[in-house]
Amino acid sequence: MKIRFTAGRVRVRLDDLEAASLARGERLETGVIWPDGGWSLSLDPARVGVQGSGGQLHVGLKDLLPTLLDPAQEGVTLSGPPRVDVEKDYGPQHE
Repeated sequence: MKIRFTAGRVRVRLDDLEAASLARGERLETGVIWPDGGWSLSLDPARVGVQGSGGQLHVGLKDLLPTLLDPAQEGVTLSGPPRVDVEKDYGPQHE
């Protein structure tokens, strides 16, 4: 996952293998930990909505997963807060 944070918005870009993991019902998580803190982001195909606490942001894709996985769609947006854009970024790396 590639993650970009801006004011009031999080942008997540997935490669084809990560999208396939979500399609199989697997949760994706990434983050960084430092002394006395850190942050993490999870994409969960079994949850709904955006929920955050402390340094953790949980993005539920249950209702939007079919749209995200549709080859004709580039991604989906969850209004949040924060607003979360989940987009597909398929390159030649896994062809």
